[in-house]
Amino acid sequence: MFLRKVAFPFRLEALNTRRSVFPRETMSTYSDLAAEIEAEILTAQDLAALDAVRVSALGKTGRVSGLLKTLGALPPEERKATGAAINAVRDQIQAALDARKDVLEAEHLSRRLQSERIDLSLPAAPRAKGGVHPTMQVMDEMVAIFAEMGFEVAEGPDIEDDFHNFTALNFPEKHPAREMHDTFFFNPDENGVRKLLRTHTSPVQIRSMIAGKPPFRLIVPGRVFRCDSDQTHTPMFHQIEGLVIDKTAHMGHLKWVFDTFLSRFFETDTVITQFRPHHFPFTEPSAEMDVRYSRNGAEIRIGDGDRWMEILGSGMVHPNVLKACGVDPDEYQGFAFGMGVDRLAMLKYGVPDLRDMFAADTRWLSHYGFSGFAAPNPASGLS
Repeated sequence: MFLRKVAFPFRLEALNTRRSVFPRETMSTYSDLAAEIEAEILTAQDLAALDAVRVSALGKTGRVSGLLKTLGALPPEERKATGAAINAVRDQIQAALDARKDVLEAEHLSRRLQSERIDLSLPAAPRAKGGVHPTMQVMDEMVAIFAEMGFEVAEGPDIEDDFHNFTALNFPEKHPAREMHDTFFFNPDENGVRKLLRTHTSPVQIRSMIAGKPPFRLIVPGRVFRCDSDQTHTPMFHQIEGLVIDKTAHMGHLKWVFDTFLSRFFETDTVITQFRPHHFPFTEPSAEMDVRYSRNGAEIRIGDGDRWMEILGSGMVHPNVLKACGVDPDEYQGFAFGMGVDRLAMLKYGVPDLRDMFAADTRWLSHYGFSGFAAPNPASGLS
């Protein structure tokens, strides 16, 4: 691209009629200054360099602006003509700047058009295969529902110690869950301490209560590990647990939370639940919650029929757990709950075998997977 020569409307020669007002050498100085700045403008190779020339010439401390500051020291009869001459220089330089800017912008656009050209005749790039795993989809759905109810997400390590995984949760010293047939233990370290893969996400509740101050309203999604494998159990699976600690929480609040959650999760208004007495070391009283359902072949309908299906374990947090975390059980109380994310995914989306969810079969994922662009949220829908 060729540079075009700019014809400037203002020339200092037009002021020759006022030569009697101020000396010829002053006119020469202004002409030399204008020529010097114009040469700098023509040699500017990019917009940044051009702007630097503009600032040095027309900025507050620029060379032309400095000339205007001298007008106050001139006699009144010379001030008007000198001001007109300086303004002519300024207009001449501004016109040169604008013209050079047009040229540089055109060159920049031309280079971009050349470098960013796309050949539409080329074959399209192959679309990436895969999708969001049903477990991750369901976990996102659950987080979206609980977040709308005011719960915060808490996370913790997969590798735990005995205190956070068992002792602080009121497990007796000889409890069967501590034995090898339930828990994956690591070899003892130099101090004889054995770390383990957490068997539930409850240790995160312990860590959160120790690190913070009540009230608490938390959910804890994550992976857990147990020595178990069949059609509905795998050695590694996913849980989501919840914790509410304040001064007034009770079992009625727990039931409302889960009636609301199940109604939103299964997208039905006919959810019917019941409590059954149970025992967990970390809650007292403890209960399992069942939901009414019906089965039509492989299809499960929540809220219909007369059959009951276990959905979660829950209860009021044991005072010993609160004491282990430094929370006064005479002032605070609350409830906790836990459920399997993978099993809920099986129920909602009709997955027949839990083991298939961890088989890394892309054909299975292409059938059961979800689009990565359909993130669950309360506004546009969950599933």
